[in-house]
Amino acid sequence: MATAELEVSPELAEARARYVEHLTFERGLSPHTVRAYANDLDSLLTHAARMRRTTVAGIDVGVLRSWLAQLHTTGKSRATLARRASSARMFMAWAVRDGLAETDAGARLATPRAVRKLPEVLRVDQAAAVMAAAAEDGTPIGLRDAAIVELLYATGARVSELCGLDIDDLDRERRTVRLFGKGAKERVVPLGEPAARATASWLARGRPALVTADSPPAVLLGSRGRRLDPRAARRVVHQRLKAVPGAADLGPHGLRHTAATHLLEGGADLRSVQELLGHATLATTQIYTHVSIERLRATYESAHPRA
Repeated sequence: MATAELEVSPELAEARARYVEHLTFERGLSPHTVRAYANDLDSLLTHAARMRRTTVAGIDVGVLRSWLAQLHTTGKSRATLARRASSARMFMAWAVRDGLAETDAGARLATPRAVRKLPEVLRVDQAAAVMAAAAEDGTPIGLRDAAIVELLYATGARVSELCGLDIDDLDRERRTVRLFGKGAKERVVPLGEPAARATASWLARGRPALVTADSPPAVLLGSRGRRLDPRAARRVVHQRLKAVPGAADLGPHGLRHTAATHLLEGGADLRSVQELLGHATLATTQIYTHVSIERLRATYESAHPRA
């Protein structure tokens, strides 16, 4: 929802614009993340305007609770409510720091915890089958697609990080990849030998067939020689997984979940997996320990005679 479409006071519209600039330029968040926060804020400010609030200082905890209650009545999930509440807390805390409000109403806002669903992942043999099937296509597009699934599974990268890779981000001698994650945070992750081979094959035999004079220095290119779009990468992953009978229909994030789960099951420590995935806190990474436990429980219940 654009600022001009919001039926809010000029003061609230100005606060929104300043907050979006803060998220974009000071915090360096991705355009997708900024849009998500801005959409949450649009919803809050519209509700505040309906309650005849014209300034950020007028948004108290009563307004915040009323907003969440209204969202609840429209059938929003607990996860959505938790995310909206988090967005509101961030905005109100910023407003205090920026001098738009004297008290932080968001600090008094309590919401029920979202129920975290365990991510679906591939088995080790299924992941191997996906990689093997992708490697059978020797066309330029096939070589690229094989590099996509190998890189996602090897590095645990987000799809935006993968599509943002430039050739200079690859260190083929050391077999490492430099990724730029949320907030432009940089990390270097190792690259397994199969992924390194698939990437080298794409760069040597696939990419030259798609590159044009206007192509960027991107590792991955689309059919017209431009940088591969994340939406196209998602389609590739879905297509390649569908080619393997029994494999779950996961997107790129599913391969990220799979990589983390397989690392932990193979003996990697949680802190190392956190570094690989680029999580800001260890708490985010801990969900993968639950994935492993649930997989162990399922195996136990199906195999133990007295389970």
